Amino acid sequence: MSSFNDLFQQETAQPVSQNYRPFDKEVWKQQKQEQRETVYSLIDDTAEALAQGSVLFQSYLDVQSRFDRYSVANALLILAQKPNATRIADFDTWKEQGIYIRKKESGFYILEPEEYQREDGTTGISYNPKKMFDIAQTGNNHNRETPSYPDERTRIKALMAHAPVPIRINDTLPEGVNALYRPEEREIQIQRGMNADNIFRSLSQELAHAEMDKGNGSYNRSDNAFHAYCVSYMLCKQYGVDTTGYRFDRAPLMLDGMEGQEIRAKLSVIREAAGEISGRMNRMLAQQRLQKRQEPER
Repeated sequence: MSSFNDLFQQETAQPVSQNYRPFDKEVWKQQKQEQRETVYSLIDDTAEALAQGSVLFQSYLDVQSRFDRYSVANALLILAQKPNATRIADFDTWKEQGIYIRKKESGFYILEPEEYQREDGTTGISYNPKKMFDIAQTGNNHNRETPSYPDERTRIKALMAHAPVPIRINDTLPEGVNALYRPEEREIQIQRGMNADNIFRSLSQELAHAEMDKGNGSYNRSDNAFHAYCVSYMLCKQYGVDTTGYRFDRAPLMLDGMEGQEIRAKLSVIREAAGEISGRMNRMLAQQRLQKRQEPER
């Protein structure tokens, strides 16, 4: 008969490695704090660098348009570390999807919100660095998604969906003006007979003005013209409209003399206006896709 007693014999204790160091919570906290400070410094340095040239500023808008749900701070971090990223996730998330990071690839950091309990029992939120990897750093590059855009008519209908102000045809707009938001009337007037891309570019810019106008009679169009221009560019990038005519030579002038935090505040205005418009568009497009799936086959 076999004996199983050996299964219960205690193994001889192995000598403790001389390289072993017990976990030191204070050292760990110090390392995390230093890491956090480095990341926040990178955010401010990158924001201030946007004032140095139009090319970098346009690259920021490209990143923010691809990662429209990410904060300005995280878009700046992606710009600084992985500007060509298209789809990012942490190591564990890629692994759960059966996708593995290639050897020798180094990650990059974004900030992730994390709830914590204060001493008084209330809940606070801290933002901690989290290492991410782009899909280009994985062994599954063939899984890159090819952008799919709605047709021209659907795209314009989505842009107009639930607009904050009425949109009307006007045949008497000044020469060279394709569309115009009028704060006094709280409406957008648009030129008749334009092609689809010109409609989208001009209408998205005026919708940005309408979005930023709080309706209290104090809206200054010239103060927000550059913001609206940037919003239009971002929406065009998101929905596949030609952007070759956009120029950002004014960016350094607009941001000149500002500190990182001030620049981030300006960028937040742009991101929020673009997000409101794209949010309405995405809801309309999602509803349309759902209706098509529910239609009976013929």
